Amino acid sequence: MAFIDDIKRSYLQGSMLMRLIYINIGVFVLLHVVVLIAFLFNMSGDKLLQWMELPSNLRLLLTKPWTLVTYMFTHYSLLHILFNMLWLYWLGRIFMEFFSSKQLAGVYLLGGLGGAVLYLLGFNLLPHFAGTNMHLLGASASVIAIVVATAVYVPDYKIGLLFLGEVPLKWIAIVTVAIALFGLEADNPGGNIAHIGGAIVGALFALRIKQGKDITRPLNAVIDAFVGLFNGRSFKLPKFNKPSKATRKAEPAAAKPSPTPPGTVSEEELDIILGKIKVSGYDALTDEEKDKLFKASRKRTP
Repeated sequence: MAFIDDIKRSYLQGSMLMRLIYINIGVFVLLHVVVLIAFLFNMSGDKLLQWMELPSNLRLLLTKPWTLVTYMFTHYSLLHILFNMLWLYWLGRIFMEFFSSKQLAGVYLLGGLGGAVLYLLGFNLLPHFAGTNMHLLGASASVIAIVVATAVYVPDYKIGLLFLGEVPLKWIAIVTVAIALFGLEADNPGGNIAHIGGAIVGALFALRIKQGKDITRPLNAVIDAFVGLFNGRSFKLPKFNKPSKATRKAEPAAAKPSPTPPGTVSEEELDIILGKIKVSGYDALTDEEKDKLFKASRKRTP
């Protein structure tokens, strides 16, 4: 069908941001189609939803561990997915001005996992929630991770809001986290705990990026390895750490990589600095970033 072909082409040619939105919408539509068919045949479609949402009961989680990932792509309410996808689109576009597509996917996944972990810890360790069986679904933790990551990295970036005018991104993140904290006593404590977990991951990502470290790199390396396997390439375990002492001794001296010269600026750091200049101007750079840019320009001068 031409319609399906158009959707497939749009997905393959689209950005990572649009792919994440397509996946969420696709799961939403598929879920409702199955529920509708089950309803017409006097059957229950709730079982499919139960196989997608994340349970707070650890014993139940052991029977379906995949829900640690599937829950962050699953919505049942139309307003729930509409709000999350609009939020993801608006803030995801700002995120992409400073970071790569892989980093967007990494923060989305790590934010969802961070929300899941805090949700499970809260419902299994806090006395108030002891014995309570809840289920978690929705992309909110992942989206909030992207919001907070962007706000921590460029806190004074302003976006226009209806009736409020231009508001610095840091205040949007602060209000979002505050709503989650005060919402712990409301009707959706599990969702709000997950939101806080996503916010923590987002803040950690931005803070580590400012230190020249990317916490999404290991996850993206694993994803790339599996994608390569399905594309016909041999599977190789990604390496994250330095070789062991035994390995280094076995290598000839000439094969050892030379240490990185002090003061060297990586391409990733340079891209981030140039993206910041593009949006906020040179004056928005910190002294450290200006120094790095100066060193990089000297290195590239013939």
